[in-house]
Amino acid sequence: MYIVGEEEIAAIARVIRSGELFRYGKGSECDRFEARYAAHLGVEQFALAASGTFGLYAGLIGLGIGPGDEVLVPAHTYMATATAVLAVGAIPVIVDIDESLTIDPNAIRDAIGPHTRAIIPVHMWGAACNMDAIMQIARKHGLLVLEDVCQGIGGSYEGRKLGSIGHAGAYSFNYFKNMTAGEGGGIATSDPKVIERARCAIDPCHFYWQGRSDSIVPFAGAGARASEIMGAMLNVQLDRLDGMIGAMRAEKKKILAGTRHLDNLGLRASPMNSADHDCAAQLMYILPTEAAAQAFAKTIPSVIAGKTGRHNFTQWDQVLMHEGAHHPALDPYKLPANQGLRLDYPKDLGKRSLDILNRTVMIAMHPLHTESEIDDMIHNIDAAARVALENVDANAIELRKVEPIDLQKFDSAGV
Repeated sequence: MYIVGEEEIAAIARVIRSGELFRYGKGSECDRFEARYAAHLGVEQFALAASGTFGLYAGLIGLGIGPGDEVLVPAHTYMATATAVLAVGAIPVIVDIDESLTIDPNAIRDAIGPHTRAIIPVHMWGAACNMDAIMQIARKHGLLVLEDVCQGIGGSYEGRKLGSIGHAGAYSFNYFKNMTAGEGGGIATSDPKVIERARCAIDPCHFYWQGRSDSIVPFAGAGARASEIMGAMLNVQLDRLDGMIGAMRAEKKKILAGTRHLDNLGLRASPMNSADHDCAAQLMYILPTEAAAQAFAKTIPSVIAGKTGRHNFTQWDQVLMHEGAHHPALDPYKLPANQGLRLDYPKDLGKRSLDILNRTVMIAMHPLHTESEIDDMIHNIDAAARVALENVDANAIELRKVEPIDLQKFDSAGV
């Protein structure tokens, strides 16, 4: 969460005072957000859901993915990307990332098998995937593409909004995302059949509320409707989004320029697929060794990508243990339709990904950082690089304190 203020409080209060908390009431905040966000993304339709995980689940259902299908997922993403595949009865196939920390197009080519049906490129930590290469591969092999934009809201790839390039895009609005309602998610697409199936997954009574359609046969969806409180908050957050992303891009650009000289020491900025268009939520550097990354992260506030828990495939217990459902009869790993698929995960899986992840450090950007705070961050990165790469004693360096952002002092007109 970056910025939440009085506008959100006022919007939620209006909904509560109106008594119209259910999204199918009068003047729906959810309807208004869906229309506005679809226009923002440049797609025909957007459907709200209760979480980003359900957005992925609804997107896969919308695309017709199920038993008998393999779906390629990156080795570095929150585990929901893989468990959503299991939730629809399909099998996730884990694919290596490259130094951008996103799925490697070359690894995608190598991973395609006779049962591969779809790819989920994840715009991880706000960094865009190489969508030109991925879509070219998908077209060549007749694969569907569901972009996971849960960590990439507000970003673009070469001028096109993330989630608008593939056949559909899934989004998260939980507390940790660029645009938040505390929790929430959704699915975007320009395919009318995909959105109808996704809406049925989100709300089994969708056809009751909005009228029957001849495009699909209704089915028993699990149900994960959004509330008007979510819609009201997201309408305010959408107004903030472009300003916030612009501020973080400017911050990241300034820090990269101020630390470029550290290339000579071995502190190298991670290559980005669309550096001028992605979210700039994190500034990522690759160090020559895992030990150097650990020394860097110990010196200044930063995170080693390989130490981010369930964002790494090694921590996906349900996947690695083949516990794909709450009941054995529904477990995708045990379904007859999946027995010809790649169900096992080799011991040396993701070795190259883990090497990259354990050498990559991430420093968070924030839209409210001041110019002097950004200068202090540049100074601290320089100091940490010397500790990590020149064996300078950490006690001998001077670090400048960057104060935590105090949202209570935020004037919402400023961004």
